[in-house]
Amino acid sequence: MAAIKQLAGQTIWYGASNIGAKFLNYLLTPLITYLLSSSEGMKDYGDFSLLYVWIAVANVVFTYGFETGYFRFSNKEDVNIDRLFQTTFGSILITTPILLLVLTVFQKSINNFIGLEGHSNYIVWCALLIAFDAISAIPFAKLRQENRPKKYAFVKLSGILVNIFFTAFFLIYLPSHVKANPDSIFASWVNDNTAVGMLIMANLLQNLFVFAMLFHEWKGFKFSFDFPLWKKVFNYSSPMIVIGLAGMINEVLDRQMLAKFLPIPPDDAKRIVGIYSANYKLAILITLFISAFKMAAEPFFFSKAKEKNAVQLYARVMKWFVITMCLAFLFTTMYLDILKYFIGESYRSGMGIVPILLAANICLGIYYNLSVWYKLTDKMSMGLYIAVFGAVVTLIGNYIFIPYWGMYAAAWVTFSCYFLMMITTYVIGQKYYPVPYNIKKLTAYLISMLLLFAAETGLRGITESVIIRLIGGTVFLGLFLLLILKVEKNELKTMPIIGKWI
Repeated sequence: MAAIKQLAGQTIWYGASNIGAKFLNYLLTPLITYLLSSSEGMKDYGDFSLLYVWIAVANVVFTYGFETGYFRFSNKEDVNIDRLFQTTFGSILITTPILLLVLTVFQKSINNFIGLEGHSNYIVWCALLIAFDAISAIPFAKLRQENRPKKYAFVKLSGILVNIFFTAFFLIYLPSHVKANPDSIFASWVNDNTAVGMLIMANLLQNLFVFAMLFHEWKGFKFSFDFPLWKKVFNYSSPMIVIGLAGMINEVLDRQMLAKFLPIPPDDAKRIVGIYSANYKLAILITLFISAFKMAAEPFFFSKAKEKNAVQLYARVMKWFVITMCLAFLFTTMYLDILKYFIGESYRSGMGIVPILLAANICLGIYYNLSVWYKLTDKMSMGLYIAVFGAVVTLIGNYIFIPYWGMYAAAWVTFSCYFLMMITTYVIGQKYYPVPYNIKKLTAYLISMLLLFAAETGLRGITESVIIRLIGGTVFLGLFLLLILKVEKNELKTMPIIGKWI
């Protein structure tokens, strides 16, 4: 139980920073979708969503798996931790300017591919923010490896405050200032840039600030490069490039494929991308927890791998992870009548995809939990094959079905991809690194969740009263909590705070 408490505590701290980061985007979503409610505005939001799809992909290339490699080799007794930091951080410092130059040289071609209609300078700004994010990766990994979640959260949240400040400065203050003072020194910059460019600039300044905040972690750096160690880390981490890229294809490329394969004019397709992206944000509770859990779980799993009861511990972590996912799914679906107001009315035509994407993200979270086996057994190539398999499902599924069913096809393909990856990872993982997951109990919780959702859907079909639906949703959520209380009562008694009330 002490280990579970440790993981839970670190998840909370990592969650605080990641929740802050994603909640900022969540708060920006209603602001942007309400402001960009016109036909042209929805197209602009689609452009913004497409741009950040490729930022996520580029992040994988810039760090090439060295963050995971750092965790893996930091737990090896024959590896000097300082030498490991010098080598991994130095490697990214060398490759980042090279990749930055490549993106700068091809900025116009990239801009044309994404379809931003000018503003190729935005590609350079994006390249810079990716660069600062990349060179911050190993210092952040150092904080996580040293179990310093408070410092990690402080740096992340400080960066978020900077982002909030500059977002408000660029989107609210500057336009009003220039309108009142057309001769202002800011006038030409404001007039030459769109809201998308201003959001990119705010993010760039945030990443620059964060890197400066990590000064204590990298101030002792010197080019003391251990090539044999680098080769070992690269051989271990290099599959993470393909795994990461395949993962990004699964997570974000559906937006690009919607824009390309919908049999409608390009501007209309981008509006659909905007609707899809806005509704995707309503799955925030699950994506927030998965992000926080990933931050805490990777170093946790590596550090506990040598303990005698490691596999039993991993099984218990999975159980409570699934319970948390089920609660997040039910909370979101039961109170969708309230949560829908977080996106503009023009975007609510896509709300039918929300439960599908919630279920897809549950499968993704379970997959992340299961994938510990190929990292602990140094069989990264197996993770690569599974990720590529998922990417193939995504590409083929979207290519075939998007022309017929649009964003619903993208949502169902996302679910199918994560579900198949989850099942495949479990089956293969039990062969190489058996973990005694209580499959019957986990399945029972997931089925109970779906039955309660079906009941709420039925209630939604027979009444238009929002009050009755909310009361019914609260009752259904309460029933699931009572189920957990009954089945897990003995373990809940041993937990801090909760145990006092049971």
